[in-house]
Amino acid sequence: MTAEHDIFDRALLVRRRNRVAAEAGNHEFLLARVADDLIERLAAVQRRFPIALDLGAHHGLLGRRLRQVPGVEMVVEAEAAWRLLEQCDGPRVQAGEEALPFRDQSLDLVVSGLSLHLVNDLPGALVQIRRALKPDGLFLAALLGGSTLIELRNALLSAEAELEGGASPRVAPFADVQDLGALLQRARFALPVVDAAIVTVTYANPLALMRELRAMGAANALRARRRAPLRRATLLRALALYQQRFTLPNGRVPASFEIITLTAWAPHESQQQPLQPGTATMRLADALGTVEQPLPRRR
Repeated sequence: MTAEHDIFDRALLVRRRNRVAAEAGNHEFLLARVADDLIERLAAVQRRFPIALDLGAHHGLLGRRLRQVPGVEMVVEAEAAWRLLEQCDGPRVQAGEEALPFRDQSLDLVVSGLSLHLVNDLPGALVQIRRALKPDGLFLAALLGGSTLIELRNALLSAEAELEGGASPRVAPFADVQDLGALLQRARFALPVVDAAIVTVTYANPLALMRELRAMGAANALRARRRAPLRRATLLRALALYQQRFTLPNGRVPASFEIITLTAWAPHESQQQPLQPGTATMRLADALGTVEQPLPRRR
């Protein structure tokens, strides 16, 4: 792993998830929302999936719902944090998202909910997923995007710049829709589709949000984070800025989570293929029922 890709302290992340595993079911609102969406999308695909993988399974919420989808047969759950993994049902394996212990072309479906945004080598993970899928196998994932926790990022950066003369990384540098679409193509997936939605959750105050993030095991795990704890004065200033800038008319504060959903297929000869340049049999103007106008020449 090069320093360029060594963004997250994965060992720290696993320790934190193990520490909060017993209370995972009390803080699953975002994962539950993602699971509902992924299951709805999967239900629209009318086909059998004999072997499915829930990658980054957390405490098994998504896996349990997958087993209720018609056509999905055996569901294997993979999770690096063993205290979360022991809450999962059925076949399970302790493994992270960056080193899949599955042979090539062994899976019919790979689903991942709120896990892949915290891997160091996302391009490499996507390549492994594509290789593990059988031809025409489906990959369906949801991960956090770049607008996630924008309010918290804004308040923390401003407070540190004001009181400490500079800011340290506090919120992960999540990818955006364009980046993820390019990564799917780079990993040689077929028919990639990427879409995004903002989910807004409200809290009584910013401190309640920060406490929930910690309870979810989602506190700062960046390697470049400042090791010293956030000073009390800086924290209080960040909380004040958050409330000053973002408080809603009802007195609560919002927290934004950008959910980016990826849908793609392992290549197969039966899939629709784009035409080669120059092989079209109809002019675009004819298809649109309009008159083609030549562009003026440049002088």
